[in-house]
Amino acid sequence: MNTRLARDLGLEFPIFAFTHCRDVAAAVSKAGGMGVFGVAAHSAEGLRAELEWIEKEVGDKPYGVDLLLPTRFVGSDKKGGLNDAELDAKIPETHRRFVKNLLDEFEVPPLPPDVDTSGTLGVGYERQKDVIELLFQHDISLIASALGPPPAWMIDMSRDKGVKVAALAGTVEHAKRHVEAGVDIVVAQGYEAGGHTGQIATMVLVPEVVDAVDPIPVLAAGGIGSGRQITAALALGAQGVWLGSLWLTTEEAETHPVVKEKFLKASSSDTIRSRSLTGKPARQLRSAWTDAWEDPSNPDPLPMPLQPRLVREAQARISRTAHKSKGAAQLSNYFVGQIVGSMNHTKSVRTVMEELAVGYADTMERLDEWARGEEA
Repeated sequence: MNTRLARDLGLEFPIFAFTHCRDVAAAVSKAGGMGVFGVAAHSAEGLRAELEWIEKEVGDKPYGVDLLLPTRFVGSDKKGGLNDAELDAKIPETHRRFVKNLLDEFEVPPLPPDVDTSGTLGVGYERQKDVIELLFQHDISLIASALGPPPAWMIDMSRDKGVKVAALAGTVEHAKRHVEAGVDIVVAQGYEAGGHTGQIATMVLVPEVVDAVDPIPVLAAGGIGSGRQITAALALGAQGVWLGSLWLTTEEAETHPVVKEKFLKASSSDTIRSRSLTGKPARQLRSAWTDAWEDPSNPDPLPMPLQPRLVREAQARISRTAHKSKGAAQLSNYFVGQIVGSMNHTKSVRTVMEELAVGYADTMERLDEWARGEEA
């Protein structure tokens, strides 16, 4: 499974694990891959503590970070974006009333008065500049943009620090734009993937992107959760894989217990691309929440970042009470890809990594036997 990119980054396996859980990120790096910690919605103060913990855990093993850098969102035409008050003023009362009525319908209890839900998803270069500068004060090996090409000043900082820059792409056009911006790695993320994703399947997208951006290395993402699928990704020309959903049911994951149980029981057809959480199409588990937002008789989700601001308190109420409220449990969901249909058991990160490596080796051996005309 050794590739040039893996060697350049000091990895035993070309497996990049996107996760919002610091424990998962550290465990993957310690097991020979690269944990990539998602930093969206983190404050600079909170993020510093998380990165310090990861670095203490991984020692000299490499790890990376991932953030959202969309170029188009409400307020993107104004330098620095809109402030919180301006954003809140753009949320229609009809949407606020719809969310309230939805929670009332499912009898979701209110939050205690001392719970703070003011934190929200920061978007735009300016609103995240302090966070980005903080990232480069730490010993990261990779910084990735999940939405949009990184700004030139971030690329320059990466060059100065010897940090690789990656960006996710759902089309060839996106991939070319990232390369023009100066990224070192393109992540070709197919339709099957969890979170923000486009409409082109991984099997089609990966070779298109590989050909379009050569010699820039490409990672394959979307619908990959086994050694066989890693083999296929490398056969398509990728130099590694970017896995996110697979870690959500691991022992180390901080996935809400109610959501984790849903994942373990779900099939590959139980996900949907919905704008109901972030305002941009993101694949997630289908639930009463997504069903309500898909109903044409209800309001459409608002664009980013208005939708996250609208639903942040509702999501906090759902998450806090899902273990004891039937209605909240019905509404509960999270980002996950179609690979969820294969995520049927809870395992440690190390076990998952070992299974990926063994699965890859077994597949390569079988292909070799077929090539020699031997019985497999």
